[in-house]
Amino acid sequence: MSETTQLTDALLVQAGAPASQVGDFAALLEQLRISAGFAATPARTAVNKAQGIFYAYVLLGQRSHLGKPAAQMLESDLGKRWPGLRDLRISRLERVFDAPGASAGATPVFHYVVEMDPEAGWMPELSDWYDSEHMPGLAKVSGCIRASRFLNHDHGPLSLACYDLVSEETLGSPPWLAVRATEWSSRMRPRFTNTRRTMFEVLPGR
Repeated sequence: MSETTQLTDALLVQAGAPASQVGDFAALLEQLRISAGFAATPARTAVNKAQGIFYAYVLLGQRSHLGKPAAQMLESDLGKRWPGLRDLRISRLERVFDAPGASAGATPVFHYVVEMDPEAGWMPELSDWYDSEHMPGLAKVSGCIRASRFLNHDHGPLSLACYDLVSEETLGSPPWLAVRATEWSSRMRPRFTNTRRTMFEVLPGR
């Protein structure tokens, strides 16, 4: 993980807490945004109730060069405000792909996240596949509202691909499965390491 500044488009806040404390978490994130001292939109927050984990994206007003100490300071501040958080991490995210989906304009209900580290030597081709075939293909599937991919410069895995969805069933639809079944996809997927796939519910109004 780099100690230098990194191009940063968003901050990812990851934490564990009971789902009953959703309101407290949202309020603390707003305080984090204000105390950060830079222009940012209110956090988009999602929860996986079964695992008791939250992901929240604080989108910066403009791409910035942000140092790791700044993220660590915000992480410490949030931890002090809510000491009951588990496994609190704040990471700098650099956006490398972003596209509206076939269902753009609909209200997101689910947020699907795929995180992975590329196998050594495979980063260039994996990035090419993700950003020229896989992400655009999934964005075109009905039920996908937005498809985005980031590089996580702090608390990996390195690649974070995420999809706002109308329905959880979008992942099992024939068009979605067809995109996942291409020859290039079959060649790339075994090159994922440290893979995490998580389905979240988008919190209302976030």
